[in-house]
Parts: sequence; C-alpha cells; structure tokens
Amino acid sequence: MADAPPTADLAPTTTAEAPPAEAAEPHPVDRLLPPARLGLLGLQHVLVMYTGCVTVPLVFGAAAKLGVSTIGLLINADLVVAGVITLIQALGVGKLLGVRLPIVAGATFTAVTPMILIAGQYGMPAVYGSMMLAGVFGLLVALPFARAVRFFPPLVSGSVITVIGLSLIGVAVGLIAGNDSTAKDYAAPSHLALAAGIIVFIIGVNRFGRGILTQLAVLLGLVLGTLVAIPMGLTDFSSVGHAGWFGLPGLFHFGAPQFPAAAVISMCVVMLVIFTESTADMLAVGEMTGRPLSTGDLARGLAADGLSGILGGAMNAFMDTAFAQNVGLVGMTRVRSRYVAAVAGAILVLLGAIPKLGAVVASLPGPVIGAAGLVMFATVTAVGINTLRTVRFEGTDNLLIVAVSLGVGMLPVVAPSIYHGLPQWFQTIAGSAITSATLTAFALNLFFNHLRLGRPGDAPSAESAEPAPAAAP
Repeated sequence: MADAPPTADLAPTTTAEAPPAEAAEPHPVDRLLPPARLGLLGLQHVLVMYTGCVTVPLVFGAAAKLGVSTIGLLINADLVVAGVITLIQALGVGKLLGVRLPIVAGATFTAVTPMILIAGQYGMPAVYGSMMLAGVFGLLVALPFARAVRFFPPLVSGSVITVIGLSLIGVAVGLIAGNDSTAKDYAAPSHLALAAGIIVFIIGVNRFGRGILTQLAVLLGLVLGTLVAIPMGLTDFSSVGHAGWFGLPGLFHFGAPQFPAAAVISMCVVMLVIFTESTADMLAVGEMTGRPLSTGDLARGLAADGLSGILGGAMNAFMDTAFAQNVGLVGMTRVRSRYVAAVAGAILVLLGAIPKLGAVVASLPGPVIGAAGLVMFATVTAVGINTLRTVRFEGTDNLLIVAVSLGVGMLPVVAPSIYHGLPQWFQTIAGSAITSATLTAFALNLFFNHLRLGRPGDAPSAESAEPAPAAAP
C-alpha cells in the first residue's frame, strides 16, 4: 500500500475541532448540594426522626428497670448505630450494603416488646446476643427476602403493624401512671394531668401548625412537658453531671452475649418484620426520587438493616429500619440528594458521642415520655389499620386472616401469663405479641392465598404482591 501524502498529516480532524461534550448531569439522587444547604437539610432530617429514635431506648430501659445512667448509654449507642446505618444506606459499601437513596435509619419499635420479654426471662446478655444472631440471619436472608417479598403483602404487614402499636400502649400507660397499683403515687392526678396536657399540645400543633412544625410536634411536646414537670418535682438531672462531654459507647456493657434458642428465633422473626417495613419505605423513596429499585438494590438495603442487628447487639443499641417520617420529608421538600441523608447520619453519630446529651434525655420524667409514647404507639396502630385498607376483603378469606392474627397476637398482651404452663422456649416465642402475630399472619396468608387448598374451585385470593405502604417505625 502506498504511503499517504505528507499533507495528510497536517489535515485537521473533525474530533479536534468539535466542542467538548457536556458532562452528563448527575441524577438528583447523586447530586451534591452546597455545604450550607446540605447541613441544614441534614439537621432537618435529624429533628424529624430524633424523638422516635430515642423513645425506643427510653421505653425499653424503663420496662427493663434499668438505671438512668444505663439508659443514657443505650441512647448514645442507639444514635451512633442509627447514624452509621444511615451513612451506609445513603453512601453504600461496594456491592454489599446500602440502597444508595436518601434513607434515614433509626431504632424500630418492632423489637421493643420481644426485647422486654427476653430481658425478663433470660437477662440483658440474651437480649443482645439474640439481636446479634438475628443480624447475621438478616444478612443471610436479605437477597432471598427481596426476591420473595410477595409473601409479606399488606395483609401480613398491616396486621403485624397494628399489633405492634396496640401491644406498646400498655407500656406507655405504665410510664404515665406507674406499674405498681399499690404505690401511693400510682395514677396520681397530677401525672395524668401532665400527660393529658402534652397530648392536647401535640394535637394542637398538628392541627394549627404548618410544614416542618407539625413533624416536630412530639419533640416540642417532650420539651414543654419537661419544663412543666420541673416545678412539679418530677425531674432529676443529677446523673447528667457525672456523664462525660465526649465518648463513644463501649462494647458488651452487660457482659458476654448469650444465645438462648427461643430468644434468637423470636428476634429473627422481628428481623423479617423489620425487612417488611424497610421494603415499603425504600420502594416509596425509589419512586419519589425517580430511581426504581432492582432486587439487588433492595437486598443491599435490607442487608444494612441486618448489619444494624450485629452492631446493635455489640454496642448495646437496637435494630434499625428506614424511618417513614423521613420518607415523608423527602416527599415534602422534594430534595432527593442522598448526601443530605449522609449528613444526617454524621450528625447522629456526633450526637451519640456526647454522653451528657444521652443522660439529659434519659432523665425525662415518666409521664412525659409516656404521653409522647402513647401518641406514637397509637399512630403506629393507625398506620397498620391504614395499611389494611389496601387489602381486598370481598370474596376472600382475608378478614378471617386479620381477625385471627390480631386475636392471637393480643393474647399475651391482655393475659401475660396465659402460656405460663408451657415450656419456656414456647413462652418466649408465643409470649411476644409481635412474633406470634407475624407467624400467624404469614402462615394463614400462605395457606389461604398461595396454596391451592380448600373448597373445590377456589382460586387464591387476588392479594397484591406489592409491599405495604410506608409504615411508621
């Protein structure tokens, strides 16, 4: 082949003259906002979820009869773990963990009742040992669950969420009135009046407030209630002076973890319920942000929830789920950047590293915590009922499934000693309203809606394969 003429080397090329291509705009989820705006929006997410997050250790600590300083440790550990999981959900860890959406994680009420039961029967080391193994279980089943989410439709999740709220109302009442009906100050009128005033205040803020103010109603109620409780002599902040200004929670505060089989099974069931909650929230955020989730995305998000069980067990904290309050905030503000959630996670870790703050929160009076808890637990119940509204009842056996699930789930709530004559392992599993309701709803849904058994000619109910709407944690 002949050589090219010398002038060919001097000829300009089209590529050299073409203007540089504009860099593709990042998806709104991946957009990095200015630092000042990132900080303010991240703080807003923390304010919205803070009350729900710290109420879990407050309620559990009071029910497990832990000291104020120990509850303070639980609060700090709770905030640190929530912050770490939020960072993982927002930023991701390779192809292993994190949904990479503006998800804010926090402690869920789902685990409170089983934890209280395990603490009473086996002690605190068993609570956190069973939580750690439930976290390992969560990591192992995250992908299979993401593929089999149709077995946990609104029929199952709505029934369970309703029982979660109902089963915790008694705990809130105990904080308001006390747990010893023979005590002199049991259900003292002043305590009832304080709780009633806080509830009225929360209702008023929700009715007459606007925007972010309504989402801070419970937090504002806690602050106002505590101020009112000071002249009533209901506050004791003496433990705050002994707490340090900075320090991370230690590991295994209650000693080496223990792993009773019944406790582990109960907490593994709780993990499946948490997965159901988080699935609904993550799918909702994916839809809001215009980034639909693949099975792999969902599995990585659920795996982060599983990791929260391992971290929570080691650090004396709690298992986390995606917070529905923050899902609502994403929809309200229309800010889709996952880096906002990452900043919220960093703030949570920082707050968790301030022991004095945990001590202050742990010192809040029982009637104040109980009033806020009553509103929050009743709200969880209402969310469960609202979820059940999406279920088709006509021409199906779904009403029977809900009825039996609620009935079985509430048995240990209204009659705590009903299973006292049965083996202890059975008491731990069936004695948890959440565990028993979950197992019952799952089994009945499988029997009626997925297996072709029963009356001739019957087809499985047209039960939606979609997960339940976002549920409150």
